Amino acid sequence: VQLQASGGGLVQPGDSLRLSCEVSGRTLRGASVAWFRQAPGKEREFVAGIRYPGSTVYADSVKGRFTISRDSAKNTIYLQMNSLKPEDTAVYNCAAGSRIIISTMRRLDAYDYSGRGTQVTVSS
Repeated sequence: VQLQASGGGLVQPGDSLRLSCEVSGRTLRGASVAWFRQAPGKEREFVAGIRYPGSTVYADSVKGRFTISRDSAKNTIYLQMNSLKPEDTAVYNCAAGSRIIISTMRRLDAYDYSGRGTQVTVSS
């Protein structure tokens, strides 16, 4: 199983980006999915997730600015990021799992699969 994130880049504060995560080797049907990020010198943190079958959860720091979605037909997870701030600068990676419950959604080690990330840099 492989998860490959893409769509990162260098943007200015206030700009938008859409990250994609293509999953190969297993279907996303029935799976919970999430995005995590890690900034330099900081611990990895939960950004957003969709717990199967469809409830979404966001970190307080991105609520109202980021939107997570999934396309099961394309086996792809998305993260639409609006009103980006310098503190959003990080490597973003995606994860998928079939045994996620509310209490474990924010833990990367609860997911069965995670992939390499994509760099997002927000700077003027």
